[in-house]
Amino acid sequence: MPKTPKTLRPKTRGPKSPTPKSLDKTDGAKAAGKKASAKKSATTPGKSTKHTIVPTPLPAAPQATSDVLDRLFAVVTARRGTDPSLSHSARLLARGRRKIAQKFGEEAVECLIEAVAGNRDELVGESADVLYHLIVMWVDAAVQPEEIWAELQRREGVSGIAEKAARPHDPLAG
Repeated sequence: MPKTPKTLRPKTRGPKSPTPKSLDKTDGAKAAGKKASAKKSATTPGKSTKHTIVPTPLPAAPQATSDVLDRLFAVVTARRGTDPSLSHSARLLARGRRKIAQKFGEEAVECLIEAVAGNRDELVGESADVLYHLIVMWVDAAVQPEEIWAELQRREGVSGIAEKAARPHDPLAG
C-alpha cells in the first residue's frame, strides 16, 4: 500500500511563507480527529487537482540568547536532590563543592587551552562547559543568577582600573 502524504497543498506561484499562518484543511481535520476529504477538480470530472508535498515545518527552537543561562539554572536547580544515576547535574551536586570546583577548574583550563591554540569552535564548546559548571557551582552555593547580573550591572560603565582601585587593599599582595 503506497504511503499517503501528510500534508498536500495545491501548487501555487509566488513567494512561500516559511511557516504557515494556519493549518490547511487536511491538517485541521486531522487535528480535530476527523478524516480529511480531498476535493476533486471542478474542471475535469474524475481527475484530482495536482498537489505538492510540503514538509511540515519543525517548531522553532528558542532563539539563542542569554536567557538560556536562566533556563539552565532552573534545570540544574531542579536536579538537586534527584537520582544521581539519572542526571549529571544531580551527580555533581551530590559529590559536593570540592568536586564541582574541580570540574569547573578543569573546564576553565580546557577553555584557556583552546583560546590560546586559536581553536574557535572548540573554544565555543569549552565555554559552554565552563558556564554549565559555573551554574552548578552557583546552585551548590545558593547563589542566584540575579545576584551576578546585578553585580555586572553595578560594574557596567565603570573603568576596570577605577573599579579595581576601589577594592580594599590586600596586605599580602605586596
